[in-house]
Amino acid sequence: MTSTDTASVRAGEELDLWSLESYLRLQLAPLTGIAKIDADSKIEIEQFSGGHSNLTYLIRFGPEQFVLRRPPVGPVAPTAHDMPREFRLLQAIHPHFALAPQAILLCEDPSVIGVPFYLMERRRGLIVRDRVPPEIGEDLTLRRRVSEGVVDTLAALHAVDIYSSGIVQIGKPGGFVSRQVSGWADRWQRSKTGEVAEMELVTKWLGDRIPPDSDSGATIVHNDFKLDNIMLDRNEPSRVVAVLDWEMCSVGDPLIDLGLLLCYWTLKSADSRQSTLRAVTTAPGWLTRAEIIERYALRTGRDLSRIVFLRSIRALQSGRDNPADLLSVCARPNAR
Repeated sequence: MTSTDTASVRAGEELDLWSLESYLRLQLAPLTGIAKIDADSKIEIEQFSGGHSNLTYLIRFGPEQFVLRRPPVGPVAPTAHDMPREFRLLQAIHPHFALAPQAILLCEDPSVIGVPFYLMERRRGLIVRDRVPPEIGEDLTLRRRVSEGVVDTLAALHAVDIYSSGIVQIGKPGGFVSRQVSGWADRWQRSKTGEVAEMELVTKWLGDRIPPDSDSGATIVHNDFKLDNIMLDRNEPSRVVAVLDWEMCSVGDPLIDLGLLLCYWTLKSADSRQSTLRAVTTAPGWLTRAEIIERYALRTGRDLSRIVFLRSIRALQSGRDNPADLLSVCARPNAR
């Protein structure tokens, strides 16, 4: 029964199958556009292995397949892993950006499986994680086309008009960048166990460059846009078929997304201090960071003069660069 991208449910993360099946049979039947579930089909469940936060399962009723998302097992912060919010984000975004999966059903009743959860459509494809999959292999031209597809997808996401679509209601675009900087700085001050001079200097450098409070140019911000949250067509990997993991999505400065993509798009470097992250993009064929910036600018027409500033914010938030390296980046001539 197990598919190529799922496995048996991990110990301690099982679901109450009887309760879940009873609930889904009752709730799915009347939903418009959902095929009738065969009364003779028994529920089958597997678990997706990827992801580092919410738990994701494959639900089967005969030929019908759905994806179930729920919070992780154990204590969860009140504002974290908000399933109703994630469901409503997809409801708002999918009609205007089809690469966001369609949200199907939200359950806020904890008596069903113990926590809120939602169902969305299943997309099929290829996800590039810690190694180059055989569908891409050593084809350097294909690696470049995949890179271009990722950048073009980000540009298309940022082209959605958040005002005419009503998507602006999902967040507060004004002051978005300021909140990113102050939020990280506050967390650092509360968690640090000693003084780190480089961190204090980087924090001041960022604080001095926060742009004026404005929602001008705001777009959807995925907030976790990186290669392993992109699903590719197995037969034509340069074609993106889905963008996944929308739980942190908001509205604000689109270059926050570009900054995060650049953080995770690790390059091969002789400087061993540059990053502790190792990614498939260190291999030949993938776009360089400079080429990503150039292509995004070409596709969007946006001014990218502040990209060092915005990438530095995401580097601190994600922990992908150490403070000394960030400080050297910030100290470069014309860094903004």
